[in-house]
Amino acid sequence: MKYLLSSLLTLTLFISCNNSEKETIKEPQKTDYTAENEKEITDYITKNNLTAQKTASGLYYIITEPGTGAKPASTSNVTVAYKGYFTDGKVFDQSDAAGISFPLNRVIPGWTEGIPFFKEGGSGILLIPSHLGYGSESNPRIPGGSVLLFDVKLLKVN
Repeated sequence: MKYLLSSLLTLTLFISCNNSEKETIKEPQKTDYTAENEKEITDYITKNNLTAQKTASGLYYIITEPGTGAKPASTSNVTVAYKGYFTDGKVFDQSDAAGISFPLNRVIPGWTEGIPFFKEGGSGILLIPSHLGYGSESNPRIPGGSVLLFDVKLLKVN
């Protein structure tokens, strides 16, 4: 009887622990924000009386200063000064005026696609839906599904 009771208690604890693990280990939920992002971007463009171009991927861009220098390829190394913010104006990242250098094939897809629209000395805005940014996963500074806006100035194609 003692062994039976001990075995039942062990089995109950095992099942209980096993079930609690299943409850706490959850797969991250993937969400498609395409429709919401599109509305957020077009509302922002309308509210701010902007004229933007849209690519087939859903990226919007605005060239405010065309620039006169070289045009980068999607694999170029570039130096860019930028400010990253949400449609509510809250800034999440910003370079200094000297900018930062990086290869375009090592950044978010919205930058890889968008920066080549500018020539050296050019500037404008990239309006990036989440699927071309950080997707549906949150990180410490950017909630999942966020539209990202970047004021960019292409300083140099390195």
